[in-house]
Amino acid sequence: MPKILIAEDEPDIRELVALILQLDGHEVVQARDGQEAVEMARTARPDLILMDVRMPRMTGYEACEVLKGDPATANIPVVFLSAKGQAGEIEAGYRAGAAAYLLKPFDAEDLLAQVQQLLAQAQG
Repeated sequence: MPKILIAEDEPDIRELVALILQLDGHEVVQARDGQEAVEMARTARPDLILMDVRMPRMTGYEACEVLKGDPATANIPVVFLSAKGQAGEIEAGYRAGAAAYLLKPFDAEDLLAQVQQLLAQAQG
């Protein structure tokens, strides 16, 4: 069962994403901010990380850069979930090391399709 880390500072969104993933058969761990996401990624060793861009203590971009710079977490795919859809925001996400960038609000089926695709690529 793939393990997915959700890093999202809004509890309602975090719980909704967790529920969608759990119903699809994934193990889920949750972080409330970017700093906690980095710490949890190092200990929980998720197969995939879904991360908000705007979070307290450390932004998603900063957390992604830290994770990509650490050999222990560098190969974990990161997907940004953000309401910030401007081209510059999306480019910044990819520059930070993201594998994908999904805009909020997102469709549950689109989220699951992206998760499945990235998990398959990571195992492939």
